Order: sequence, then structure tokens, then C-alpha cells
Amino acid sequence: MDTTCPTVRSLVVLDSEGRRIAVKYFAPEWATVSSQANFEKSLFAKTSRTNARGEAEIIMFDDYLVVYKCLGDLMFYVTGSLSENELILYSALQAFYEATSTLLRCDTRLGQLL
Repeated sequence: MDTTCPTVRSLVVLDSEGRRIAVKYFAPEWATVSSQANFEKSLFAKTSRTNARGEAEIIMFDDYLVVYKCLGDLMFYVTGSLSENELILYSALQAFYEATSTLLRCDTRLGQLL
């Protein structure tokens, strides 16, 4: 793999109770559904009580760099390796959120997303 090219390991959208809404994993370490569910559960447990409303937060979690943002009753996550640039992951998160927001006509609620 080219180390100069930024890579995103996963894109995850969870609801306010930690349930999976939409996910896309690009890394082989999350090849099974059970490993994905365990990662999502522990990630939600770590981030659910933070104050990331409106602005993105950056954390190091299980040897990954996670950028996340809570909007309404949805939580958007972008995961990369520890060596990734936080600004690139943040840009990916913003693009992911803005694309979703545009598709939903700025109504980013769980019911509207489903």
C-alpha cells in the first residue's frame, strides 16, 4: 500500500442508541459482521457521552484515529490509521456529512435517513 496516499478505514453512521444505520468498512480487520458490531459498540460507548454537537471531535481509539460528529440523533464517524492526517479525515467527515445532508435536504434525523 502506498503510504503517501491518505486512506479511510471506515465510514459509520449510528443512531443515538448506538444502532447501525449505515456503514462501509475498507479494512480487512473488520471482515466479519461480528467484528464490525464489536467495534461499533465499543466506539459508541466511548463517544456517546461527549459534547461533539456541531463541531467534530478527534480521538485515538483501539490503534485508530477517529473523527466524529453528532448531528441530531445521528453520529457520523470516519476512521483512519494513527499515522493519518487529522485534517484529511476531518475533510472526509465533512464531505460525508454534507453529501448526506444534501440528499436529505438538510433534515438529518434518523427517520428521514431511513
